[in-house]
Amino acid sequence: MAVVSYRELVGRTFQHRFGEAPTSQIQYAVTLDDPATTHQEILNAIGIFHGAYHPEYSYLRCVEGSISENSPDPWHATVSYNYAVPELGGNPEFEPSPLARPDVWSFSTGGAQVPALVHYNGTGNSDIQPLVNAAGDFFEGLMLDEAEVRASISGNRAAFPLATAAAVTNALNESAYLGGPAYTWKCAGISAQQATEVVNGIEINYWQVSVELVYRQSGWRMLLPHVGWHYIDGSAKKLCYVYDDESNQIAASSPQPLNADGTLKYPGGPGTPDILTRRLNPVVNFNTYFGVPPF
Repeated sequence: MAVVSYRELVGRTFQHRFGEAPTSQIQYAVTLDDPATTHQEILNAIGIFHGAYHPEYSYLRCVEGSISENSPDPWHATVSYNYAVPELGGNPEFEPSPLARPDVWSFSTGGAQVPALVHYNGTGNSDIQPLVNAAGDFFEGLMLDEAEVRASISGNRAAFPLATAAAVTNALNESAYLGGPAYTWKCAGISAQQATEVVNGIEINYWQVSVELVYRQSGWRMLLPHVGWHYIDGSAKKLCYVYDDESNQIAASSPQPLNADGTLKYPGGPGTPDILTRRLNPVVNFNTYFGVPPF
């Protein structure tokens, strides 16, 4: 069982409508010495496979092939090849093997509820102050909407990257990444599902992996008012106090502002507390793990 000969049929087609990608088709007539000749033998004899360039238009690649048996009799077959501009996530570089295809990026925006602890004082965005009343007390329970930018990365891997997924999930960027300074990007999670493709007669098993990164302009570190129920006095830890109407020291009914060394910032009186930043998540090099969009 074998292919005796093959030749291209006259009548290539080419179509390009305004606003759409061009397409083309080429057909071959194949002569067989046995009607039981396999399809793979026919395809191998012609030698055109997924990803092959069009003989006239270099921007077109073979994206589909089909075989019609008994055309016009059992000892002949017709093979049709369809060519197009492959768009794998908008990337014109076509790779027939799923493991050789580039990662695909997408972006979206949304919002999330976060505690309201600071406000912009005056005009512009440079003067950020604690959100307190005139006596320096915080407004408990206030929330606000903060914009988020989500970057999704989809790609194919031969095996699920378990160790990498565990290392980067919930981690922050340790240095500038995609226009954001350190600690503004967070890896929200990694997911994957099994997939199988047949490319040029070979079955390829792989994992379709998706990564979600989330950006917040204010960053992912905790913003905490530097207040406490206790303060440091020398080597002793004492209960914070305020004054009653007779100027007697009494235990404070709310946490009081502290200095960096733990002493009272405003002993017995009102005042605006500082804002502490505390990072609770580990950091990784996002450029190493995720790269950047191709353009």
